[in-house]
Amino acid sequence: MLSRLEAKKPSLCYSEPLTTEKVRATLSVLKGILTSCYGPSGRLKQLHNGMGGAVCTTSQSAVLLRNLSVTHPILKILTTSVQNHVSCFSDCGLFTAILCCNLIENVQKTDLTVTTTIKLNTHLLNFCTNYLRSEVCGCRIPVDFSNTPILLCLVRSILTSKPACMLTRKEIDHISVLILRAFLLTIPENTEDPIILGKSIIVPLKGQRVTDSTVLPGVLIEVSEVQLMKILLVRKSSPLKVVLFSTSLSGDFSDPGEGNVVVSDGVFLENAVLDQLINLGRQLVSDRVELVLCQKVIHPSLKQFLTTHQVIAIDRVGVMLMEPLSKVTGAQPIGSLGSISPGSYGSVKDWCSAKFGCKHFFHLIPNEATVSSLLLCNRSDTAWDELKLTCQTALHVLQLIIKEPWVLLGGGCTETHLAAYIRHKTYEEPGSILQDDGCTQAELQLIAEAFCSALESLAGSLEHDGGEILIDMKYGHFWSIQGRVAILLTNQGLSKASYQHPTRNCKNCKSEFGSRSSLLGT
Repeated sequence: MLSRLEAKKPSLCYSEPLTTEKVRATLSVLKGILTSCYGPSGRLKQLHNGMGGAVCTTSQSAVLLRNLSVTHPILKILTTSVQNHVSCFSDCGLFTAILCCNLIENVQKTDLTVTTTIKLNTHLLNFCTNYLRSEVCGCRIPVDFSNTPILLCLVRSILTSKPACMLTRKEIDHISVLILRAFLLTIPENTEDPIILGKSIIVPLKGQRVTDSTVLPGVLIEVSEVQLMKILLVRKSSPLKVVLFSTSLSGDFSDPGEGNVVVSDGVFLENAVLDQLINLGRQLVSDRVELVLCQKVIHPSLKQFLTTHQVIAIDRVGVMLMEPLSKVTGAQPIGSLGSISPGSYGSVKDWCSAKFGCKHFFHLIPNEATVSSLLLCNRSDTAWDELKLTCQTALHVLQLIIKEPWVLLGGGCTETHLAAYIRHKTYEEPGSILQDDGCTQAELQLIAEAFCSALESLAGSLEHDGGEILIDMKYGHFWSIQGRVAILLTNQGLSKASYQHPTRNCKNCKSEFGSRSSLLGT
């Protein structure tokens, strides 16, 4: 095994022009990988480390770029930038990466200086952002949160663009409804400015039918069947007073490091710590606490003491549930074994037991539902991992929609419409883009053509099955249809340039929205 390892080499800093054949070839390979994954009919990629390990099947940029091993500095800069974008917005990673590759390729053909190229591309980006945010934008659709169909359409478009989830049409519709319901449960009833959203927890249940997935208000804590039977013997009351511990109640000693622990003669540390835990339990019983939740381990003696006094004790809830539990109960996580302040306690409306598949859960029902649990099912581990990431993306996009309640047309229509609009402004009103910074109109037209070609090439990347691409020359609308249909249209006298269709009335592109966060800067 040691023979496979290499000594770590020091980082090198060197200068190399982007126009070299090596850079072009490297970018072309990355672009080919990303383009083949793009869109609802994108191809899946199976990634495997040459040193061994599991095989990863995906078409999502977040997983793809995380598992790709890149060595060229240009690729490292590009992939790191896209990963940073995805960490902020969750969506449009492939869109961003492919557009960047297209721009680099097209700009290399202009022979303009780097300074001029950067200036003009910045002007075009600002121009696009301002146009897409304006009311006159022809590919922007407002989102009304009282209009459920448009929200479902947005969520559905995200799910259909991730083929590795392995979902049928019926399953996509089912998961779309659950995601929207889970999101709506995180919005507080009494809205304030600014709105503080709750949290959606995704609970895994692999090996089950996708249609068995469901959403419940509150928090689901997985417990064993034996533990649940013991909990059911405790008398229930409503509401329940809750305490939440982030520290261990196991009685173990923390590592003193290089220091020494001084113990008085005749004192046994284990007994002293256990006495402290029992005293803590007496305080909890005295304060009429009915539910003890611990992130780590509770000592068996303390757990037995609490159970004897009709107090439910659940340990090993994990760090991921600490924030949702604090939101649901209102309790402040306690990180020490000292005296507990009365303000640290919380409460829940009720609790009940639940069973899904072969798993048993302790279900906390909140006083106000700002935390929801999405019990997510899928047939295999790989498909479940993809579906989980997709659901997280959809939930994040819905949160972003609250800040800016509008979406753009998908299916490539936004890109081609924007390209047509830029060309029109470049030739008819160049002053609306150019600024007094020394750039000429001829230079603007060169960069604008490179920019527009990058957008149109990105739209064309959605086609993977050899279909014909049609672009409406008036509205900038985009279609991808099979070759046989294109021949029939041509025989009927409808050329590619004259096949016009109003963008705002197109049911095809409205069925697939895109957030286009990278282009909008949102």
